[in-house]
Amino acid sequence: MTNVKTEFATFAGGCFWCMVKPFDEMPGIVSVTSGYTGGNTVNPVYEDIKKGDTGHYEAVQIEFEPELFPYKRLLELYWPQIDPTDDEGQFFDRGSQYRTAIFYHNDEQRELAENSKKDLATSGRFKKPIVTEIIPAVEFYPAEEYHQAFYKKNPEKYKQERVESGREAHISEHWGAEYTK
Repeated sequence: MTNVKTEFATFAGGCFWCMVKPFDEMPGIVSVTSGYTGGNTVNPVYEDIKKGDTGHYEAVQIEFEPELFPYKRLLELYWPQIDPTDDEGQFFDRGSQYRTAIFYHNDEQRELAENSKKDLATSGRFKKPIVTEIIPAVEFYPAEEYHQAFYKKNPEKYKQERVESGREAHISEHWGAEYTK
């Protein structure tokens, strides 16, 4: 048995229900966990996060095998899932808990994230500035079990959320239908 090296990537992209499926079940992805990070409350719960007064972001933490699925590829999947020009939430989810951010776990991740953000900013894909923050990873708290793998547990509600929120239309408009899930 060999020791497989894994790392963590943490991304905030609005509602965490919509941020799991694009990464889940890809070769080299060990797990995708919905949760909370970046706030000032220890062991936060969803009801407090929803109010927006803990300072946390809804986020996903991805455990991955960098040899099979490099961090750069995770970034390539992350950017199309969000509106990186909106600093007040994502789609119909408004508030600080729904802002976007890349939480880096080491200097290599920070550098790759900053470079990918610069590339996106100069690509001409968006007319407004890219406001997604790139900040150090801090304590990550897994969300309650009913939030985990929501797209599998509630496939119809998941699809409805992505459409009604405007996420699907945004992704299709800016990136193409191949990025919609």
